[in-house]
Amino acid sequence: MRRLTRTSSDASTRRDLLMLALPALIVIIAAFALAWQFVRPAAPRKIVMTTGAPGGAYHYFGERYREKLAQDGIEVELRPSSGAVENLRRLKTDDTVDVGFIQGGIANEPESEDLATLGTMYLEPVWVFYRGQGDLDRIAQLRGRRMAVGLPGSGAQLFALQLLAANGFATNDPQLRAIGGMDAVDALRRGDVDAFFVVGAPQAPVVSALLHAEGIKLLNFAQAEGYGRHFPHLGRITLPRAAIDIRNDHPSRDIQLVAATANLVARADIHPAIVTLLLKHAREIHSAPGLLQAANTFPQPLDHALPLHPSAQRFYDSGPPFLQRYLPFWLAVLIDRLIVMLLPLIAVVIPLSRVLPALYNWRMRARVYRWYGELKFLEAEIDRGTTPPGANQVAAFLARLDRIEDRATHRKLPLAFSNELYTLREHIALVRGRLRTLAETATGE
Repeated sequence: MRRLTRTSSDASTRRDLLMLALPALIVIIAAFALAWQFVRPAAPRKIVMTTGAPGGAYHYFGERYREKLAQDGIEVELRPSSGAVENLRRLKTDDTVDVGFIQGGIANEPESEDLATLGTMYLEPVWVFYRGQGDLDRIAQLRGRRMAVGLPGSGAQLFALQLLAANGFATNDPQLRAIGGMDAVDALRRGDVDAFFVVGAPQAPVVSALLHAEGIKLLNFAQAEGYGRHFPHLGRITLPRAAIDIRNDHPSRDIQLVAATANLVARADIHPAIVTLLLKHAREIHSAPGLLQAANTFPQPLDHALPLHPSAQRFYDSGPPFLQRYLPFWLAVLIDRLIVMLLPLIAVVIPLSRVLPALYNWRMRARVYRWYGELKFLEAEIDRGTTPPGANQVAAFLARLDRIEDRATHRKLPLAFSNELYTLREHIALVRGRLRTLAETATGE
């Protein structure tokens, strides 16, 4: 019988624990589930960048990004393309492509929901290299010459055809050759073509090769300011005299050029951590002084043809996230995610860790206080009468007291609360002593 009582008492204790723990566990799980809604998946370990033709600026800078991101454990797959037009098509239609370079003027979707710009990385001048005597300063002076205008699908070809059309050339002119990259460089050197339209940064191998080539000249855009009025995506820039070679005074005069922005564009759902990582390395790659820019000019959010990614906006406003400034990329991202998951711990678990023990202690002590209540009620009955109770009444009181003691004695409590039970039994003994005194008094009478 005693074993049965102990078992049922232990089951009661476990039930009390369960009654407290189960609601608390449900609250904690709900808090963590809510926090999880605000935790983005881990940053991918691989991204795909659409670049351009080998030898072009996009491909050149794509390789730089691949080297930089590899240091952070991110693999960058480079997918060559014909240029900015094909890059835009890929970003719009190919879910596997994450980021790519696009020239200003190619896209015009300021309210786009699927693409976002990360900013302007550098300026892309329109270089028109040509063979022959004389210094040319107008595209119209190229009439009758064979011209390489870039590959189909490239931003270079689009710009070349726009500028040629503005100068009265037919877009189907048989003198226009759809070749670009190093193939066009070789064709110009051999004399197979007389001019070559290139759109790209000075660092691009194609541009660099022609800037230093013997017998190749660079057209001066004397009408650069006027082009900007007709084509808002083009701005006027100056290649200063001797910027290429001071010793040989090359070029021997200031050369006016027109240039578009080169923008790094990503899918709108790209991971925010990848955005800040790309921009962090963009500062290293594009901030150096060059032929056409001062130090720390780029990157900048200059082009507004596409919406600026929110993470890019925060980067330009306040720089990289605090953790990414001082910690390796993966560790910073991991801690950032853990911080979000720690919010339920701070908001729910810590308060519960204070409330639950107090509530449990109260429930354990409440079992003892229940018998104190009965004991107090018994004493009140003893003191209620104006005359001392008789022998029969005292015997009834003693029987009730025995029942209280019996139930209290068999009430099992955790070891930490045993002192409460022993104190109760001492107080029961005090009341019993009083009743025995009353019983002796009643018998003596």
